[in-house]
Amino acid sequence: MRRPPWLRLPRWTATLTWKAAVFIAVMCCALAALLGALVHVSVTRQTVEQAREKALEQLDEVTRAYEAGDPVPPHAGLDPRGLPASLRELAAAGRRGTMVTRFDGRPTMWAAGPADGRAISVRVDYSLAANTISNLDRAILGSSALAIGLTLLVGVVAVTRVTRRLHLTAQVARRISAGDLDARVNDPRTKDPSRPQDEVATVSAALDTMASTLQGKLLSEQRFTADVAHELRTPLTGLSAAAELLPEGRPAELVRDRVRTMRSLTEDLLEISRLDAGSERVDLAVHELPELAERVVRASGTDTEVRVVRAASVETDRRRLERVLGNLVSNAHRHGRRPVELVVDGPVVTVRDHGAGYPDYLVEHGPQRFRTEGGSKGHGLGLTIAVGQSAVIGAELRFLNDPEGGAVARVTLPEYVLFTGFDEMPDGNRGCDSSDSQAD
Repeated sequence: MRRPPWLRLPRWTATLTWKAAVFIAVMCCALAALLGALVHVSVTRQTVEQAREKALEQLDEVTRAYEAGDPVPPHAGLDPRGLPASLRELAAAGRRGTMVTRFDGRPTMWAAGPADGRAISVRVDYSLAANTISNLDRAILGSSALAIGLTLLVGVVAVTRVTRRLHLTAQVARRISAGDLDARVNDPRTKDPSRPQDEVATVSAALDTMASTLQGKLLSEQRFTADVAHELRTPLTGLSAAAELLPEGRPAELVRDRVRTMRSLTEDLLEISRLDAGSERVDLAVHELPELAERVVRASGTDTEVRVVRAASVETDRRRLERVLGNLVSNAHRHGRRPVELVVDGPVVTVRDHGAGYPDYLVEHGPQRFRTEGGSKGHGLGLTIAVGQSAVIGAELRFLNDPEGGAVARVTLPEYVLFTGFDEMPDGNRGCDSSDSQAD
């Protein structure tokens, strides 16, 4: 059962610095309390023993004077006023004892013993000993508070230095996950072998090594992809020209179709290599989103239904946005079921089909190159290019599955000017059937 909001601790209490400070403070308080209690008990026992011995010595002197018939001092006597009842009973039983009480508002040490069936006693001023113990207690509290404060300050400073390094490591890890493969922690402790390395330095070194290895592998993959695509363009150009010279017929048509497929794959590989290299530059301009969406549908040659809920103007790169929407529409027709809808709602464009939906891995982690589901046709690059081009123009592309069935791709663009326009603009007929798995 979840705790109500008013019982939850603030977020900052979950930090390592806060937890370390609380732990140090609790341990310091416990240690100070233990040591203070030991010192208090030891000093109090010693002080009481000294006062008790002094009171018993005076009791012996008063008893001898009483037995000799000599007068007793004013602070002694038989059954005096203020004598504690427990000492009176102890003396009546023939035994001696001492007790600390308050007499006339002052701390007093009593000593009593038997004398002719009565209690003879003396009282000794205990104020000095009581003040000594009180001053000791105050000194223990003050020194404990000072020690706790200094220890807490030193501990927080030490922990903060560690947490600062941990935050730097986490920040570098987030930059790497965002695509900045040049990010490194560069902990100085990892550069000098003579310096002892703690656990944070070990983690930082492991992260830097992982980033360097990952960067090397990705750069090798990017170079390989670009080199293959470039090397394929020249023979494909000659093959395309040769295919056009073939006599008309079914074999020639099959050859031309395969050549077109190969050229499309090669162009996709080149585009992906440029996206991976991060060398793309956008050509921003203001465009009417409904008109751009209609142009994409017309260029695709598909019977996609276009609906405009709210018209909007967006500042974007028209060519790249058309490539994103074109790939989404093509993927919906290739792997979904009709009807395929393209809906413009302000700066949000949604492409939906009524097929089996996207695979689970695609919804959770995004498209993966050359991965398809259920024997679907395609090379898995269309949605990968759509994701890359969306990132270039600053748009957010999400892949969802509608609860009522069908795959949903939603592109959210940075809005330039929003205005209300026509409510609905249908265009085209229903789409055609194809395979049920979204995987391109």
